[in-house]
Amino acid sequence: MRTFWQKINSRKFWACVAGVVAGLAMVFGLDETIITTVAGAVTAIASLVTYIVTEGKIDAAAVAKAAEAVEVAGEAVTK
Repeated sequence: MRTFWQKINSRKFWACVAGVVAGLAMVFGLDETIITTVAGAVTAIASLVTYIVTEGKIDAAAVAKAAEAVEVAGEAVTK
């Protein structure tokens, strides 16, 4: 099962949010320009957040791998 943060970082989730917001804006009679602006903002922010979180995970994995290599090298030296 996906965690809450994995769902929040999903582009599909944010596309759904943009669709719901745009639909509600139409129901309440907002101007088409405002609807387009809000949908664009939601999509842009979601893309940025997803990129930042993904890059953070990639960097964390690289650091963990490097730390493991250093540990293995240290054990080899001390033997």
